[in-house]
Amino acid sequence: MHQYERVALLKFFATYFVSVAILILASGYLYFSQMSYHYLKAEEFSMIEYARDIKMGGNIQNYKQEYTHEFVKVPNKHINISNFSISKNDFSKYLPMNHNLDYLLVHKTKKHFEVALWELKKRVIFAQVVLLFIFAFISYLLAKNALKPMKESISKLDKFAKDLIHDLNTPLTSIKLNMKLLQRVQGVKEQKSAIRLSKSVHEISELHDNLTLLLEEETFQIESFNICEVVVDVMQTHKQIYPNLHFLQECEEFSVRANKNAIRQILQNIISNACKYNAEHGFVKIYKNENILYIEDSGKGIKEPSKIFERSYSAEHSSGIGLDIVKRLALAMNLHIEVKTSSKGSCFSIRFE
Repeated sequence: MHQYERVALLKFFATYFVSVAILILASGYLYFSQMSYHYLKAEEFSMIEYARDIKMGGNIQNYKQEYTHEFVKVPNKHINISNFSISKNDFSKYLPMNHNLDYLLVHKTKKHFEVALWELKKRVIFAQVVLLFIFAFISYLLAKNALKPMKESISKLDKFAKDLIHDLNTPLTSIKLNMKLLQRVQGVKEQKSAIRLSKSVHEISELHDNLTLLLEEETFQIESFNICEVVVDVMQTHKQIYPNLHFLQECEEFSVRANKNAIRQILQNIISNACKYNAEHGFVKIYKNENILYIEDSGKGIKEPSKIFERSYSAEHSSGIGLDIVKRLALAMNLHIEVKTSSKGSCFSIRFE
């Protein structure tokens, strides 16, 4: 599954599941609150029953030892009949009597209530967990079903792109070969038109390589290799195209686990960008520190570095599709890329796990 498919699936799943989860949790909370209220009312009613048996001269020995009572006089003769108080350890309620003593004060321990409430809480939590698992599965199925039309459209586009790239191989190879033959003609290589043409052919070749590798994103093979060797190869290519720039490489041994072709393309795009928008006779420097590879240049900097990896971003120093592909390839290999910039240049960092 492609990275964008995973992101889309996660978003669809989150939309369905979070909506239902909120409803389930809210319903569970309301049910628990309502049942807790009924339990409290049942406790109050049991205390009224206990007081009635005392008034009627009934046998209160049948009641459990949860109940205690006392006859009390109160200054206020008009206690609210709905009085019912809850303390830390028990419930209490005043009930009027028919003889000289004004009120019967009944106490009942909270032990039975707390046990019943705990059992209720466990039942509600269990029911919610079961429902969440059920609706999580349903949400996953709905999300996958919602993605089917998108996947079919993307599959058609991928097939079209692969066919197009395949058909471009022959004319592109022919252009590159003829460009090399043309540069062998005395005096042609130094002409400005030939230099511009050479750079244009290189950019077309880069774009072709980007698209080819991007379509292979799903089948990336991860391996261990020395990234410094790839750095040297990419820098040698750009030295020939940009002879006025100074290339500095401080990386001899740096073993990483990634897809070698994808790493080459990431470096190709970043270094190419650094060369295109560099100062005259500027530098491109590549070095490592612990598990981070740095690509630094002496260009004018980037106006909006936070947007440079967005495909829709366009500015004077934008690389178009190049850095968008860099970001996608990095995500496919779980690499973290950052950029810091100033008026004196930019520095890209690639963090490896």
